[in-house]
Amino acid sequence: MRTPRLRVDRERCISAGMCALTAPAVFDQDADDGRVLLLHAEPPTGHRAAAQMAAGVCPSGAITVHEPEAGGS
Repeated sequence: MRTPRLRVDRERCISAGMCALTAPAVFDQDADDGRVLLLHAEPPTGHRAAAQMAAGVCPSGAITVHEPEAGGS
């Protein structure tokens, strides 16, 4: 079973910090410029819902979630 994969666009990030507040085990903020830092591109099971929520609340849309393809072998 494949897990969702996260990607961040640091150029698009506006340093709002919603990601780090919503899913601190998955995202952080750069100490120098405040932009998003991705800690886990494939978040552990217990943090997936928070990671997906963080992507949804990101005001700049800098976080994307790529769901694995269904089916196939």
